Amino acid sequence: MEHITTDYLTRAECWLFFTTLVYFLMNGAQLFETAVLVPKWTAAPPFTFNLLADKNGVSLKTFWTVFHSIHEVIFILTIVFCWKLPPVRNGLLVLFGIHFAVRAWTLAYFAPLIIGFEKMAGSTGADENLMRKTAQWRKLNYIRVGLFIAVSLGLIPLIGQLFHIQTTLFG
Repeated sequence: MEHITTDYLTRAECWLFFTTLVYFLMNGAQLFETAVLVPKWTAAPPFTFNLLADKNGVSLKTFWTVFHSIHEVIFILTIVFCWKLPPVRNGLLVLFGIHFAVRAWTLAYFAPLIIGFEKMAGSTGADENLMRKTAQWRKLNYIRVGLFIAVSLGLIPLIGQLFHIQTTLFG
């Protein structure tokens, strides 16, 4: 860790704090959605799929696309601003890898299903297969949200490492 200045460490701390804050805000929105919205729209499909329709309020699709995009740009910038700090950089790369894998799972599994559910809004006639699909979506969503929370919790020790580096280098 050569050529590390206090300005560099301060910038790294700010970016790491900012990405951690945004990640925790995202977790809060995920927890709210998982605890309040998901049980409602999975309760009696397809009748409850109207809650997913974009007609009556803010689109969850738009919200999550914008939120994740902003967060991922911030996360990548945090990696850039912490690059000269190997323990922090390596931790961020591992966490970003996990985050990226969960996002890929989201785009491959969760998004296509929920888009399909949205298209069924207003239809009648539930079947067992649809009930099974929504129940599986809900259960797997708990795992997905748990993984995102684990990533955000993994950021906290990295903040401690940054403070330790600053104390070691500059007292």
